Amino acid sequence: MNSKIDLSMSRRNFLKISGAAALAAAGGSGNLLGVKGAEAAVSPANFESKFGVCDMCFNKCSLIARVQNDVVEKLDPNPKFHKSRGMLCARGNAGIRQLYDPDRLKTPLLRKGARGEGKWQRLTWDQALDHAAEQLSRIAEKYTRCGVMFMAGSDMQSGFVHRFAEAFGSYNALSHESMCLIAGTRGFLDTFGEVPIPDMRYTKYVVMCGANRFESLVTPDSMDLMTAMKEGTKLVVMDPRYTKTAAMAHEYHAIRPHTDMALMLAFAHVLIFENLYDRDFVQNRCFGLDQLKEHVRNNTPEWAEKETDIPAGEIRRIARELAAAAPRSMIYPGRRSSNYTDSSQIRRSFAIVNALLGNWDRPGGLTAARKVGLKSPHIEAPFYENNPEDRIDAGVAKLMFDEEGSFKIARDAVIAQKPYPVKGFVTYKTNPAQTAANREKTLKMYDNLDFAMSMDITMSDTAWLADLVLPSQCALERTDPCSAQQGSSACACVVMRDPVVSKPMFESKPALFVMTELAKRMDLGEYFDFSVEKFREEQLDGLPGALEALQKDGVYYNPSKLYGVYDGRIFKTKSHKIELYNERYEQMGVDPMPVYHKPKDVPPLKFRMVVGRTATITQSSSQNNSLLQEFVSDNSLWIHPDPAGKLGISHGDRVKVDSPAGMQKLEANVTYKTRPDTVYMHTGFGVLSQDLRYLKGKGACIAEVIEDKMDTLTGNMAMHETIVTVQKEAA
Repeated sequence: MNSKIDLSMSRRNFLKISGAAALAAAGGSGNLLGVKGAEAAVSPANFESKFGVCDMCFNKCSLIARVQNDVVEKLDPNPKFHKSRGMLCARGNAGIRQLYDPDRLKTPLLRKGARGEGKWQRLTWDQALDHAAEQLSRIAEKYTRCGVMFMAGSDMQSGFVHRFAEAFGSYNALSHESMCLIAGTRGFLDTFGEVPIPDMRYTKYVVMCGANRFESLVTPDSMDLMTAMKEGTKLVVMDPRYTKTAAMAHEYHAIRPHTDMALMLAFAHVLIFENLYDRDFVQNRCFGLDQLKEHVRNNTPEWAEKETDIPAGEIRRIARELAAAAPRSMIYPGRRSSNYTDSSQIRRSFAIVNALLGNWDRPGGLTAARKVGLKSPHIEAPFYENNPEDRIDAGVAKLMFDEEGSFKIARDAVIAQKPYPVKGFVTYKTNPAQTAANREKTLKMYDNLDFAMSMDITMSDTAWLADLVLPSQCALERTDPCSAQQGSSACACVVMRDPVVSKPMFESKPALFVMTELAKRMDLGEYFDFSVEKFREEQLDGLPGALEALQKDGVYYNPSKLYGVYDGRIFKTKSHKIELYNERYEQMGVDPMPVYHKPKDVPPLKFRMVVGRTATITQSSSQNNSLLQEFVSDNSLWIHPDPAGKLGISHGDRVKVDSPAGMQKLEANVTYKTRPDTVYMHTGFGVLSQDLRYLKGKGACIAEVIEDKMDTLTGNMAMHETIVTVQKEAA
């Protein structure tokens, strides 16, 4: 294959190009992305249409693949899948390139040189699995079964990795969510009893703090809000950075970082003391109004102005406008919330204001998750007497989710080898070596491991550091379990993934194959004595006609009402109401209401680092995608012109970014789109791996400079607590 790939394309030709890229990668023209080749390659007829499910982000949109001669020419949205509103985003279209990516892992690889040196020995699958089983058994015998830690990303087969961990006997199973969103989950769960879904389509007023919804992905929230805004819905954005969402909003306020809670407490003050809250709803469905009233008595808009840099008059006006539009108004819950050491309580303050608006379970407000009816087959895991009493990360964060864990706490424990040694690490489609704050500590963790195994599509940084690397299948070549999907007013549905090509590329295998074969080798076969098809049958038991609908339409809908789900129902909280005041917190020694702590001042000519994603990038499987490179080919440091001028930094200069965690070099983007006390950097660059041709040597890595602080209640990494210095790099 010709490794020199022509990247000369325009965005308007993106969809045309997908087919040409597939054909060329399968052995066609060396000019993989040339427009002429693309136009000639896509045939208007003689193709099969096959249902699939996208895997380029967590949304798992149903799609239809155009397949000709067993080659995927193009990916289309499935019109029956209402969650995606009849669309497939740029990243979803680029999934075709994931299938035919020349940088895909092709065979099992065993590390032969120093860790991270990039020297590998090719193995057969039997050799690789024998080696993995031997290493895991050795660690279990020497250090107990909890001596192996497991971590999986958001994938339809991740459950099989956790199932294996349970059968193997390790408590130490982590999810990627321990680095991105569990603080937000905690805050809303401990207020409403569950995590809500915002009804963006029918809302009339939205305050969005920190969320960059219109750049994140083409999700139902984004599309519904855009539609609603055309019909008169008002969007107010609070963000230290002028994002694409801010650019499309009716109002933008450059809030001081780490002061969102002050704003929410001031909103609550206005709503309560001006009697603008929903009295009937709060009286009947909420607990702790009197305590909340006293709590926010002094949190006036004038007080909040000094904290947030938002004028008091603006705060008061926005609170009144929220109340006037209620219950069709909201503080947007957000998704990624791993920002500060008190992020759980910040999100609690979001939830409390929403409760005062009375928008729960109502059109245009926050809706409850609807039951799809999909079952989750469980196992009766064996008991191992010599195991320790608890997880390695237990007891540090009072409200950590056991099913998610905390990568930050677990990593510290592995380094310290306390409370007990962990010497093995198994990862599946997650990349903490690229995304977890303070990469130096991640490297130290790997130095303390006897064996690390990574299953992935490409040679991610995490795979690059592993001892054994196993090539995974991508979404277009895999048979997967069913997955339940929620989509606000659109749907509560089930999707199912079957391969759209007759055989997988190279020697790639699904996670279930790996876990099943390891289980056989370790006398755990009884826990994996099923096929995906059998697993699906158990999942769909009790949903008559579901399998037929999935085969016919690619999606199954279990009718359920959208609003009024909680009519006659209690909330899953201690008080059985929405908890403005949390008694369970009080009993645990946690603040029962959000308490604002003034953030540390940023010294002159120093900056708070904030980080974020683009619509096209998450992990290495999308970072290294040639079809997405034109959109974001590198990252830069956003810095305001005033401090840049004082530091002698001009647009395009190379700069050094220093923090207690480390240093990185990259280009300066001198722009008014960030506050003078704040700098910003995209995630996804500065990779360790040398097997990602489009990323190698490009940009800087956020993990090298972000300190590993955490939300104190959940152990969620706090990604916006780092203060950095910036210097122009010497010529």
